Amino acid sequence: MKKQNPNAPYDYVVPIEHIYDTVSQAEKADGDKIAYIYKNPKKPDQTIEKTFREFAEDIRALGSALAELGATKGHIACVADNSYRWIVTYLASICSEGVFFPIDKQLPVDQLLNVLTQGDATAIVYSKKFEPMLRENREALPKIQFFIGIDREEDDGEYLSFDRLLEKGKQLIAEGYTGYTEKLAKGNIDEMKVLTFTSGTTGLSKGVMLSERNLMGIVYYGQQIARIYTKGLSVLPYHHSYEMVAGLLVSLHKHATLCINESLAMVLKNLSVYQPDYVYLVPAFLDLFYKKIVQNMKEQGKYGLVTKMVKVSNAMRKIGIDLRPKLFGSVHKVFGGKLKKIVVGGAPLRPDTAKFFDDMGIFVTNGYGITECSPLVSVNRDEFCDNLTVGVKIPCVDVRIENPGEDGNGEICVKGDTVMLGYYKMPEETAKVLVDGWFHTGDLGNINEYGQITITGRAKNLIVLDNGKNVYPEEVENLIMLLPYVKEVVVSGVDDGEKTIVQAEVFLDKEVVEQMKAQGQPVPDEARILADARKELEALPSYKRITKVVIRDSEFEKTTTNKIKRKY
Repeated sequence: MKKQNPNAPYDYVVPIEHIYDTVSQAEKADGDKIAYIYKNPKKPDQTIEKTFREFAEDIRALGSALAELGATKGHIACVADNSYRWIVTYLASICSEGVFFPIDKQLPVDQLLNVLTQGDATAIVYSKKFEPMLRENREALPKIQFFIGIDREEDDGEYLSFDRLLEKGKQLIAEGYTGYTEKLAKGNIDEMKVLTFTSGTTGLSKGVMLSERNLMGIVYYGQQIARIYTKGLSVLPYHHSYEMVAGLLVSLHKHATLCINESLAMVLKNLSVYQPDYVYLVPAFLDLFYKKIVQNMKEQGKYGLVTKMVKVSNAMRKIGIDLRPKLFGSVHKVFGGKLKKIVVGGAPLRPDTAKFFDDMGIFVTNGYGITECSPLVSVNRDEFCDNLTVGVKIPCVDVRIENPGEDGNGEICVKGDTVMLGYYKMPEETAKVLVDGWFHTGDLGNINEYGQITITGRAKNLIVLDNGKNVYPEEVENLIMLLPYVKEVVVSGVDDGEKTIVQAEVFLDKEVVEQMKAQGQPVPDEARILADARKELEALPSYKRITKVVIRDSEFEKTTTNKIKRKY
C-alpha cells in the first residue's frame, strides 16, 4: 500500500514571479521539446506538434500584433473551443498590459452579451460559430473595438483573422518592433491580469479579479505538494479556472507536453491515442469511467474474478509487491497504458471511485478550490493522501474554520497569495466575502490533526432541523449516489406540515433501470429507494437519514460546468 508520510518534504520548484517567466524558462531550457500536440482541424487523422520555442514565438508575435493595433491596453475577451490558439491568446494577453477575459462558450446569447458588457470587453477573440451573433448584436457592444476570428482565414476590415495577425506580428518583430516585447515580465504583479466570471449555482455571476501573484501562487506553491509528470491530456474547458491555471500554467512551468482533447466525446479515444501519464478531470468523468468499466466486467462475467484479484493484489502490496499493472492491464489499456495519476477537482470525489482506480493501479488524488482562490486551496499529496479529505493547504495560504459547531464544522476561510483582488465593480459584494484579508468561501468543513481539510457542504445548503441538529446534504447525497440506479440526487429540508424533514429528490439512471427490467427486477419506486438509501445511510446519525423520496421525470437544471442548480 502507498506509505503515508504527513511530514514528507515539499518538492523543489523553480521560482517564478511573472507569468512570462514560465514561457521564457521553457524556451531556454527545453526549446526543442514538444509543448503541445493536437489534431489538425482540417485533417483530423493528422496531429500537429508545437515546440516550446514555437509557442514562445507565437506568443510574442500575437502580442506584438495586438499591441500595434492598440488592443493590449484593455480587456481581451475570448470565447472559443479549446485549442492551441486559445492558449496562445491566453498567454499573449496576460503577458501584455491588458487583462485576459475568458468566457464560457456555453452561455446563452443574452448572458454572453451581458458578461461582455459587464466585463468591459474592448477586444474579443472568438470561434467562427459566434460571428453571426456578434455581427447581429454589434450595436449592443460599443466598447469592443477589435473582433478576431480564431479560425478565420481572412480579414474583412472589421473582423480580423488570427492567422493574419500572427503573420503580421512576426513581420513586426523582424522589422524591429518592440512595443510588446520590451514590456514583458515588467508589470505590477498585484494588478488584475485575469477577469473570470463565476458560473454560480445559486446567484448572479460575479467577475473575479485575479493578479499575477494569485496565478503564480498556484503554479509555484501548488507544485510543491501536488506532483505532475511529463505528458498530460488537456480535457476540461479552458475558461474554467481549474484547467486555465492548474492545467495550462502548471504544465507549462513543468515543461510537460500537453495533448489537447478536441471534444468531450473523444476523451477515452484520445487517452489511447496520446498515452498521457497524467490528466486533470472533474469527478463526474471519473464516475462515468468507473461505471462503464465495472459494467463491462459484469457483462463479460469477470467482475467476481477481478474482485478476488484485487484482494490478492492489495495483500501483495502490503509486503511491497505491486502486481497491478500486470493483473489489471486491460484497465490500463483503456487509459492508454501509461496513465499514472488522475487529479480531480471542482466537485466532491466519491471514495469508492478513487479506491477502484487505486486498486487498478492508477493513483487518484483530489483537491479543493474556488475561483476566488485562483482556484486552489488544498490538495492531497502523493505521499499523504486520504480522499475522504481534500488534502492539506498549499504553502502560500492560511486556512481557518470560523464559528465551528459541536461537530467541529464551520465556514472555511482562506487568506494568502491566491485570494482574489475582489469582484469587478462590485465593492459591496466583495466586502461581504473579504473581511480583513480573509475570504469567506461559503463552504463548510473541518481540519483534522494532520492539517487535512474535509468539506461537509455549502453553508447555503445546510439543513437545520427543528431540534437544532445540522444535516449536510452533500454528505447524504454522496451515499445515496452509491445506489447504481440513481443518476442524480438533491437532498433538502422540507416542511411536512408539522416539522422539517430530510427529503431526497432523485433522477434515475434510465440505462440501469432498463437493465433491471430485462433481468426481471422490479423498477425502483419511492418505497424501495427509501429502503435502499437507508441501508447506505446506516452509519450516519439517525437524524441525518432521509424520511421521504421524490422521483423526478427529468434531470436537474445545471450550470454550464454541469453542477446542479439548487433553489432556495
